[in-house]
Amino acid sequence: PDPGTLASVLTEGVKNTIGDSRVKVTYEPEYVPAVPPAMPDIPPEQLAGMIKATVKVEVLDGNIAYLKIQHIIGEEMAQKVGPLLLEYIWDKVLPTSAMILDFRSAVSGELSGIPYIVSYYTDSEPLIHIDSVYDRPSDITTELWSMPTLLGKRYGTSKPLMILTSKNTLGVAEDVAYCLKNLKRATIVGENTAGGTVKIDKIKVGDTDFYVSVPVAKSINPITGKSWEIDGVSPHVEVPAEDALETAVAIIQLR
Repeated sequence: PDPGTLASVLTEGVKNTIGDSRVKVTYEPEYVPAVPPAMPDIPPEQLAGMIKATVKVEVLDGNIAYLKIQHIIGEEMAQKVGPLLLEYIWDKVLPTSAMILDFRSAVSGELSGIPYIVSYYTDSEPLIHIDSVYDRPSDITTELWSMPTLLGKRYGTSKPLMILTSKNTLGVAEDVAYCLKNLKRATIVGENTAGGTVKIDKIKVGDTDFYVSVPVAKSINPITGKSWEIDGVSPHVEVPAEDALETAVAIIQLR
């Protein structure tokens, strides 16, 4: 008689059977499939303002850059508002002697944004194979490589880079953290991440209001041959998420 209870019982059954917490059964009579938003036809200044609202930028004591990112923008958006983001954000943090990327609240992002972020912390040459993503519906594997040219200057490979994580860090942000961790470019501080996926489809069950959420793509790291999905990204220094910033600053000062 209670569809919501049935959905949660089914979800528990699926989780216990296949050991994948990302697969969920839900009852959603009001569900409307999300349509990927087209690039909004608004001035770049306004777009940049929207992005600024999701990014917090500070230069902390000790000349440490702090960037709190909640959404990782994709290639199309980056190309459209890139020059403005350089002015608003990147030019402020480029002269610093160390950087902290705060992904503790990062729960969304675009796959095409991964090479952009990783490339700012690597050299222009040689190009690095940073990730491979297999998409099951299309049966296509896409290789993600570092980029030879970028808007603005790179942060480089020598200055300390810390990435803060929490148990809520999800999806594309997990991928970025895992790539930079295995390139030995970043120190991860905080909690084990959520263990999400790069892409989920929600499939309607027959002529009902039940849906099954299923991962339909898989990220495979070329260095480890493994994925961060399901298990999440483990930190180098494990501390409660609320203590991660203070710990990262202390590590930088110690170094």
